[in-house]
This record gives sequence, structure tokens and C-alpha cells, in this order.
Amino acid sequence: MSTPRTPQAGDDRSQDTDVVSLLMRRHGDIRNLFDEVEASSGAERRAAFRHLVRLLAVHETAEEEVVHPFSRRALTGGEQVVEDRLAEERAAKETLAALDDIDTDDPKFMPQLLKLRKDVQEHARAEERYEFSHIRRSTDVTNLAAMAKAVKAAEAMAPTRPHPGVESGAANLALGPVAALMDRTKDAVRKAMNEDG
Repeated sequence: MSTPRTPQAGDDRSQDTDVVSLLMRRHGDIRNLFDEVEASSGAERRAAFRHLVRLLAVHETAEEEVVHPFSRRALTGGEQVVEDRLAEERAAKETLAALDDIDTDDPKFMPQLLKLRKDVQEHARAEERYEFSHIRRSTDVTNLAAMAKAVKAAEAMAPTRPHPGVESGAANLALGPVAALMDRTKDAVRKAMNEDG
């Protein structure tokens, strides 16, 4: 018996023209995928976990390229807010990278997955409280829409695997081929932002 596929943001054809709404929906997608991984086994669990890994990597890359730069500039204490979120992201990526080396049927997998889930959920709650709510109050609907478009562009170009220690453009340059991917991601973000500017 197969586990039903979890709906993802965009399945309902919503335009997601507000970056905060889009990111909140992605957080819901991530929670749903954790549920899917936990509830399945065998090949279904492996497939759900691969989907989760990709979604986490894409989501964090989009935030690193679009949301955090805005927060640094626009929010009171934005630099510290972003540094705290990057530290959380780094810890989650390290757990995810370790988990990625464990077979999903291994008895060590579920305890590590539950640790990752806890870390990711705490990070998401911190983003929602300290970053997202302030972003919405710090800008207008035009800029929220431009950032949503840029997040979607970043998601389209983002890596499919997490890279611990790569939470900034400068760190990405040391990764060789990944740097080219990150440059394309940045170009896609800039293009999306400039089209609305």
C-alpha cells in the first residue's frame, strides 16, 4: 500500500505573491514531508526523504539569497537576526548531511530524523517570529511580491543537496562547481528582482 503524496505549496495554483506567505507555506510543506518520511518505510521512505532533502536545500538557499539580505538591511538588529538564523541553518544542515549517509531502513535513521525535525521546526519558528513578521511590516506589497518572485527563481536554481558551511556567497566561492550553480541562482534572483524594479 502506498502512502499518498503530500500536497505541496503551489499544488492549489495559488499565485504566492507575498514572500512571507510563500515561505510560511514552504514551512508547512516541510512539516508535511517529515510526516510522510516518518509514516512510510522502504522505498517510499527513501523517496520521501529525498524529496525532503531537496525541499530543505532549496528553501534554505532561497532564504539565504533573498530573505536574509533584505533582513540585514531593513530590520532593526537585522544583522544579528540573520546571524542567529544562519547558525540554526548550519546546525540543521550538519544533522541532515550526517543523516544523508544513513540508509532510511537503518535503526539509527529515525532518531536522527527526529533530531533534524526538532532543529528544523525550532529554526522555522524563529524565522517566523524574528524575521518574517518584521519583513511584512518593513515593506510594501510590491516589494513582498518581488521577493516572492525572487524566492521562486532561487528555488528553481538551488542545489538538490545541502552544503553545510555554505550560508553565504563568500563561502560558496570555495566550492568549485557549486559556486557556478550559486552564481546562476544569484543571477536568477537579481533578474527576478530587477524585472519588478
